[in-house]
Amino acid sequence: MLNIAKIRNEFPALHQRVHDHDLVYLDNAATTQKPVRVIDALRDVYTHKNSNIHRGVHFLSSQMTEAYEQARTNIRIFLNAEKNHEIIFTSGTTDSINLLASTFGDAFVGSGDEILITGLEHHSNIVPWQMMAQRRHAKLKVLPITLRGELDLEQLDSLLTPKTRLFALSHVSNTLGTINPVKSLIKKAHALGIPVLVDGAQAIQHGPVDVKDLDCDFYVFSGHKTYGPNGIGVLYGKESWLEKLPPYQGGGDMVAKVSFEKTTYAELPLKFEAGTANYPAVIGLMNALDYLSELGWSDIGAHETELKEYASSRLQSIDGLRLYGTAENKICVFSFLIDGVHASDTGLVLDKLGIAVRTGHHCAEPVMDFYGIPGTVRASLSFYNTREEVDRLVEGLGKVKQMFL
Repeated sequence: MLNIAKIRNEFPALHQRVHDHDLVYLDNAATTQKPVRVIDALRDVYTHKNSNIHRGVHFLSSQMTEAYEQARTNIRIFLNAEKNHEIIFTSGTTDSINLLASTFGDAFVGSGDEILITGLEHHSNIVPWQMMAQRRHAKLKVLPITLRGELDLEQLDSLLTPKTRLFALSHVSNTLGTINPVKSLIKKAHALGIPVLVDGAQAIQHGPVDVKDLDCDFYVFSGHKTYGPNGIGVLYGKESWLEKLPPYQGGGDMVAKVSFEKTTYAELPLKFEAGTANYPAVIGLMNALDYLSELGWSDIGAHETELKEYASSRLQSIDGLRLYGTAENKICVFSFLIDGVHASDTGLVLDKLGIAVRTGHHCAEPVMDFYGIPGTVRASLSFYNTREEVDRLVEGLGKVKQMFL
């Protein structure tokens, strides 16, 4: 089992006083805190290695380029991808999906074609496809969800049609915590020749992801949700697809030769990495993912499962508290409301007690519309959280009820 006390000491941000209370950080689905290893890696880049990559023959540039490409190798191994050039660095999940919506749309989507998404998606896996569909005169279709917050798989066969050009879905719901059966969905889509994009922003930090085993065509995630830096993300794509897609942005590093008459483009992965890369964040991300691997997925999973069961039991014991998203297979994320209390009021009271949660629609307004509510309180837990922090949350919710009911 994980040594939680030791782990918590590796995360400086957890050891703060907020409104004269010890911080309880339960907003991990929005962003995770960073271990000393990641912070030190960023400091080391800026202190000893800082130099633009791929463009210099001097020592610092060569050293930084080598570290950058080593990070690509480590992340390829982390995902069990086949080739290093199948790993594209972006600014985050949103950037990765916009890249695909633009390039895939230009190359493969025409008038009357369809893109299938699900009713669980974050706005970043809805809006780019809506924009692309409008440009290409295509249609966006949605696989509905059930009251438990699970995909209504009985409707899938009718939605996967000869006109479907891509199926884009989340691995895990950011709002409800539902873990989707992505492997079986990918297999079903592939049987009809339909490629699949998986949004892994809420999955990659909770368990191992093997893109070869999943057989997904694209997989995307963000660094800041995986204990890494902000402003960095990864787009994994099968080589066969990435080779077919046109460049997304123009500029330095993504070109082979430029003249006023014609430009030819660099090979993968640089074709999709225009401009100066966020190389410090790439190094930070590598260290964050290496840190997770070294902790061990089985131990992380065991602790988070125990926390999930404990928190679920404690929250369900509170009279008047309604949980949204009760899927059988889910991560340690809880969206809820207390009858008669606005989500924002609950969040503000908890903040005064030193407890950080998220309130609102969580960039998933269609999910809220499905339940007929404007938003929820969301408590999202990580392997560095504890039973005692769950107890603090439950105690805080009791004080919310005393104040408003």
